[in-house]
Amino acid sequence: MKKRLPFRYLEPTFCAGLLDDPLLLVNVRPLGRAILFDCGQLHHLAKRVLKSLDAVFVSHAHMDHFMGFDTLVRHIHVSPRTVELFGPPDLARKVEAKLAGYDWNLTEPYWCTFRVHEVHPGRILSFTFPGSEGFPRHPAGERERHGAEIWRNDFLTVAAELCDHNAIPTLVFRIFERPGFWIDGDKMAAAGLVAGEWLRELKQRFYRGELDGKEIAAPLRAATGEVAWRSFEGRGLFEAIRRDQEQASIGYLTDIGANGGNLATVRRLLDRVTLLACECSFLAADVAKARNSHHLCTTDVSLLARELRPAHLLPMHLSKSYNTKGHLLYEELALPPETRLIRLPEHLTPRPLLPAEFPRLGGA
Repeated sequence: MKKRLPFRYLEPTFCAGLLDDPLLLVNVRPLGRAILFDCGQLHHLAKRVLKSLDAVFVSHAHMDHFMGFDTLVRHIHVSPRTVELFGPPDLARKVEAKLAGYDWNLTEPYWCTFRVHEVHPGRILSFTFPGSEGFPRHPAGERERHGAEIWRNDFLTVAAELCDHNAIPTLVFRIFERPGFWIDGDKMAAAGLVAGEWLRELKQRFYRGELDGKEIAAPLRAATGEVAWRSFEGRGLFEAIRRDQEQASIGYLTDIGANGGNLATVRRLLDRVTLLACECSFLAADVAKARNSHHLCTTDVSLLARELRPAHLLPMHLSKSYNTKGHLLYEELALPPETRLIRLPEHLTPRPLLPAEFPRLGGA
């Protein structure tokens, strides 16, 4: 994905083709780190890409969305760090089964730990899998879930809601980019505030998350022209002079049936998203196949685009039965005029090698 998108800190990259297993990588530029959405076929990603991951978000545990977890483990299990893994209910049992399929008799104390978080309605259950012990599952507590937020760092917040995919839960995600520190000069002038070094302190506290309940001194100019210093509560001061800005965001939607409950959840979570990566598995003529397999077709995606009004739409996860026919998807989509369509090649993953392409053993 090389289209220019209106993000300040985030760099979304779709690491698959239209017919490949979906794979959304979001680089967080100020941190030099990344997060990953879904974990299917990812052997084509370099080791340094996988080692840059702080968190992985799995929509559901179908093979094309989760089989790459083994590749992830292969590349990072000896790293001295903790990797967060978020997914729907029962994900920890599936992770346990995968890790238990290998022998871990040569573990080292510094090996990585996987921390798995199952997103349930109203709560999140957590489990740890310490590599130093051979990756056994340990309960790590439960916390209430207020709203849709499930994870954050200094530059983004990830929200998620549960949908249904033929009687199994699947997660739909929205990644909010943290608003930047932008000050409105007109608001400052109207408030009588005088610019100075205090703005630098306010900015530092903003990025450290230390505004709430903290006092900040700022110079205030009276009607007579005299300047006097006064203490303000940090959050209130910033909100009074901040420049209004739309919060950029990324939506990731895959493997849901087009039923009323799912669509209501999607409308609530993904309204006016900046970039929507949305499954479009079938063409309109195959709507019956879409309904039977609990996926979306071009008619469904067109309707969602008109309702959600994303600034950019990236269709993905087209059924492999349309090999060489991916252009038909783009011809069928009917998008609102303000939505820009992002097109993918049919395949980005390397093709399998044929026997004749391998070097011969024992000479020519």
